[in-house]
Amino acid sequence: MENIEFNIENGVAWIRLNRPDVLNSFNFTMARSVQNALDECANNKIVRAVVLTGNGRGFCAGQDLAEATAPDGPTIGSVVEQTYNPIINKIRNIEKPIICAVNGVAAGAGANVAIACDITIAATNAKFVQAFSNIGLIPDCGGTFFLPRLIGLQRATAQMLLADKITADDAKAMGMIYDVAEPDELIATATRMAETLAQRPTRGFGLTKKALNLSLQNSLEQQLEVEKQLQEQAGSTFDFKEGVTAFLEKRQPNYKGE
Repeated sequence: MENIEFNIENGVAWIRLNRPDVLNSFNFTMARSVQNALDECANNKIVRAVVLTGNGRGFCAGQDLAEATAPDGPTIGSVVEQTYNPIINKIRNIEKPIICAVNGVAAGAGANVAIACDITIAATNAKFVQAFSNIGLIPDCGGTFFLPRLIGLQRATAQMLLADKITADDAKAMGMIYDVAEPDELIATATRMAETLAQRPTRGFGLTKKALNLSLQNSLEQQLEVEKQLQEQAGSTFDFKEGVTAFLEKRQPNYKGE
């Protein structure tokens, strides 16, 4: 897995973008590595939660423009198709919680990858920038889908057209991210959160995530039916039975994510 670091600790998979000299901007190699890491997270039963972060002083500055504009390089459409669309689809479809720990600037694709995750926390010195308009492009990585739903159409439009730099505190205040942490506390905060999630009923988390994904397109009636069907699945899991048994026996449950 070139250009990333990947390891599993205490049930948590860590994906660290590792091109710090270019603020972890995406090239094809790093994108393929991230996709492979996400596949491993989806298929490895040891993994119960995931943290995505970056090495160095930035989270991700978006696309590596040197690669994207090279005379013999890929077209912009193929970059989106082969790089970003698969990553966003994998982030949303993995039935395990994914935390994004934004350790610095998150610009362009980097900003939208961050907000596509289930829970996003950011260092207080981090900035979010919808930088696409600065070079005549439109937001990708699901940005036009997720950002208006998180902060409203007016704010999303303004960010995308003006390319304003949004501080972590402002991002939290407008509901774009979940929380902020001091820079030297960010990884510790993400670790505590991820390891807590990894010990909880993660099979139910996966079904909750599935329901939330479907809610973005369903009517109320359709969503009520989804909830019924997924609740039936949740009620048949080991974790549900263990949770109820532990409650009745007045002990701590031992969940397995099954």
